[in-house]
Amino acid sequence: MSNHDELIEVFTKIDDYENMQKLFKEIFTPHEIDDIALRWQLMKMLHQEIPQRKIAADLGISLCKITRGAKVLKEDSITKKILNRKMEE
Repeated sequence: MSNHDELIEVFTKIDDYENMQKLFKEIFTPHEIDDIALRWQLMKMLHQEIPQRKIAADLGISLCKITRGAKVLKEDSITKKILNRKMEE
């Protein structure tokens, strides 16, 4: 099993918020956690159909990253499904 697959397996077995938070703090730097959170914010803003240039200005990220995120949401992706479910809550 690759390290990538093993890490995903570890994540899928954690079903407790506090333990997931502890794991993130133990294996990621604060900057890495911020980068992941920023990427998630990008996906949420795209899902809300906020214009890409506004997202770039608000978040201070490149249009290249935004375009990649937009492509993911155009597909039948798990990210899109998760965001759709969050909107229904």
